[in-house]
Amino acid sequence: MKTFKLCILLSLAVAVYCVPVPQVTVQDENFAESYLKKFFNLTEETGPTIRRGISPVSRKLSDMQRFFGLQITGTLDAKTLEMMKKPRCGVPDVQIARFSTFGENLKWTKNSLTYRIENYTPDMSVSEVDDSIEKALQVWAKVTPLKFTRIYSGTADIMISFGRLQHGDGYPFDGPDGTLAHAFAPAPGIGGDAHFDEDETFTFRSNNGYILFMVAAHEFGHSLGLSHSNDPGALMYPVYSYANPDTFVLPRDDVNGIQSLYGPNPDKDPVNPGPEPPTTPDACDSTMVLDAVATLRGEILFFKGSFFWRSYPQSATPEQSLITNFWPDAPINIDAAYESQQSDSVLLFKDRKVWAFSGYDLVPGYPKSISSFGLPTSVKKIDAALYDVESAKTLFFVDRNYYSYDEAKKAMDPGFPRSLDQAFSGLTSKVTAAFQYRGFTYIYSGTNMFEYSLSSGTLYRVLGNNYFLRCTSRRV
Repeated sequence: MKTFKLCILLSLAVAVYCVPVPQVTVQDENFAESYLKKFFNLTEETGPTIRRGISPVSRKLSDMQRFFGLQITGTLDAKTLEMMKKPRCGVPDVQIARFSTFGENLKWTKNSLTYRIENYTPDMSVSEVDDSIEKALQVWAKVTPLKFTRIYSGTADIMISFGRLQHGDGYPFDGPDGTLAHAFAPAPGIGGDAHFDEDETFTFRSNNGYILFMVAAHEFGHSLGLSHSNDPGALMYPVYSYANPDTFVLPRDDVNGIQSLYGPNPDKDPVNPGPEPPTTPDACDSTMVLDAVATLRGEILFFKGSFFWRSYPQSATPEQSLITNFWPDAPINIDAAYESQQSDSVLLFKDRKVWAFSGYDLVPGYPKSISSFGLPTSVKKIDAALYDVESAKTLFFVDRNYYSYDEAKKAMDPGFPRSLDQAFSGLTSKVTAAFQYRGFTYIYSGTNMFEYSLSSGTLYRVLGNNYFLRCTSRRV
């Protein structure tokens, strides 16, 4: 007889390059209401509205917008609906916090756990599944006292299986996409078990499907007692993220969460502790130096580390995402970026290479060498790039100089490089990012941003780097 049963439904989704929904239909409103009932505990309330005239739907919409870092309007706007329609995790998102646990001491009371793989997906070889599952468990073992031992018969603490639709636990899968997997919190019986939807395409390394390692690592976080985080860089964020299993490092938010339950790994080598857990950059950090800034189809993109923010003209709240969620083939920790209006693409630079993306697809022939722009081979990387709408020239900033590239002729202009102070008065240090917006040119140098008229060279204002990238204080 089971003494406790808690189901955690996990639906993960590949983030795609999206466009705003043009209008909200009656079907959208019905969909949103169902979404809020499932994920934000919207109840069937009747009669007059309560709490100062704010309807239950509006309150829950505000809760949902707050969790995902959207502009809090309490109304079903395009960005809110876009987020709702992404395939996602089935765990309710009612807690507004970074990492979170299921509460009520839902954790294993022992550090030695067993696991058993009951069956296999035909999408991958047996050895690939075995390797993915083992690596996913080791993600958590590396930072805790937990040890995982595989068994091949009998009942393990964590039973792992693949199934489709009705698969025996009372929580059917939904076919391709949508719900990818679900897991159960630590408890007797089915507790800790993880089930994967066989209607999905699971892969070992390729992004042409869902990487089993990433799905399983998230699931095992639930199996060990973690709920969801609203940190978009966390493994326990409710949305699937692409990552290379060979280089994946558990983010700091997840480390903090799992160690709150089990403590740190006592066997960690103090001399060679391994890579530092990555942290998610915070727009409210006044000391942050951005890697790059670019425009794209009316948006402004701000890059930092593995992340970028998308800022829409109609919203004061930037949306933060992992770079590889939008562009799986893109580099991280980039040096520069700019939008090519001639090719309707965004170009990302890192070291001696440049990547071009049209929508979320890598343009054929890329990545290329930065020397393809005519830059001398002595240039090892560029610090920033800026497209000037008026002249149709792209400026490349290298140390305290800049080059001018003719987008139409696909050639570097003669007479370059030139010194920065020939075009940008008052700019005495290296450029770290640059972009153009509404006729003005913005040059970042460290934590400062300089507003210029490029045609006259006039410096108008010196601003903080958070002038466009607003602090939202989303996470607590």
